[in-house]
Amino acid sequence: MVKPSQAYLDKLQQILTDCNYTIRYERGTFQSGWCLLEQKRIVVLNKFLDVEGRINTLSEIIPQVQVDFDKLTLESQKLYTEMMNKQTSLAF
Repeated sequence: MVKPSQAYLDKLQQILTDCNYTIRYERGTFQSGWCLLEQKRIVVLNKFLDVEGRINTLSEIIPQVQVDFDKLTLESQKLYTEMMNKQTSLAF
């Protein structure tokens, strides 16, 4: 398990921005802390989440969105692959 930190949060956000998603932090009543507007490639997170909550939320979102692996930076590709492998191992 990775220790929640701003640096790790930045890496998760980079995966989405590499794929042309816009990340916005807004106030509102989000059922699970986030809202995804796929047609506009916008991810809206509850601005009141702490760093750990933001990391957990982005970790939920990233496997659900369309990611163009070739657009990712090398570091983002490595992190994305790790996340997807972890996701696959949890499914079994």
